[in-house]
Amino acid sequence: MKAAGAVLWREADGDVEIAVVHRQRYDDWSLPKGKLDRGETIPACAAREVLEETGYSCVLGRFLKQISYTVGGDAKTVDYYAAEAVSGSFTANDEVDSLRWLPIADASSLLTYSHDRTVLAEFGRLPADLLLVLLVRHAKAGKRSEWNDDDDLRPLSDAGWKQASALRSLLPLWAPARVHTAPRVRCVDTVRGVAEDLSVDIVEEARLSEEGYWPDPDAGLVRLLEVAAQEDRAVVCSQGGVIPSVVQSLAEMGGLRLDEYPCKKGSVWVLAFTRPFGTWSTSDSPSRWPTLVSAHYLASPLPRP
Repeated sequence: MKAAGAVLWREADGDVEIAVVHRQRYDDWSLPKGKLDRGETIPACAAREVLEETGYSCVLGRFLKQISYTVGGDAKTVDYYAAEAVSGSFTANDEVDSLRWLPIADASSLLTYSHDRTVLAEFGRLPADLLLVLLVRHAKAGKRSEWNDDDDLRPLSDAGWKQASALRSLLPLWAPARVHTAPRVRCVDTVRGVAEDLSVDIVEEARLSEEGYWPDPDAGLVRLLEVAAQEDRAVVCSQGGVIPSVVQSLAEMGGLRLDEYPCKKGSVWVLAFTRPFGTWSTSDSPSRWPTLVSAHYLASPLPRP
C-alpha cells in the first residue's frame, strides 16, 4: 500500500510551528497522511491529505523521508514532504477531531509513533524556508533518427504531450513563479503549459542546453545557482546530457551524498538550496553561494494507474 503525507508548518513569531492531528478512530497523534487514490501522484496525495485532514491548503517543499511499516499484515510505505500552510483553517471532520500547532520539540513529544518522530527530526535538520528549483528533463520527443530537420526543432511525441500535460498538473504543487528552459522546441513545449497557467514569459537559458553547457560546465552551474538564488521558485527544463552532470556537481559542492543521478524524459529533480547571506553575487566566495541540501528525483509526472 502506498501513501503520502507531510510535515505541515507555518511561521510563528520568528519560529516554526508544526501541525499535529488527532485521529479519533485510532486515538493517536500523527502527521497528516493517507493512501493514494487511483490516478494520483504521490506529491498530489500529500497535498490532498493535508487539506482533507487539516483544512489547510499547502505548498510542498523538499522531500523528507519514506517510512515503511506493516499494518494488519500488509506492507505500507509513506512518502513525506515538507509543506507550508498558506491558507485555510481547521474544522473537526470524520478523520481528525483535533489539531494542535506546536514547536518542533513539543510536536515530537506529542506524536504517538516513532516513525513520525523520525520524519519530524528530518524536517528539523534544515531550515523550513529553503530555495527551490524544479529541474525537469524535457518530455518524450520523436526519434532523432526519424527527424530530418534541425534537431533543435524536434517536437514532442504524443507520449511527450501526455507527460507535458501531467507536469502542468504536478509542478504547481510546489508553487513555482518562474519558468526557464533550454532553447529547444521540445524543452519549451514541455513547460509551456506551466508558463501559460502562471501568465509568465519563458526565459531561455542557453547555458543549460547541451551545446551551451559542455564548453563551460562551471558557467552552467553558476547560471543555475543564479536562478535558484532568486526569491521565487523556478521551473528549469533542460536535457538529458546536462541534468545528471548538474545534479552531481551541485551535490558534490554541497557535500550531499547521492548514489545515482537518473534522468528519464519527463522526470523532475526537486532541488532545495540554503539561502545565501545578504545580497549574493557570483563574485562572492563560493562559501556564500546557495548550497544544495536536498535532491529528490521523481521518475514520471504521470499519475498512478
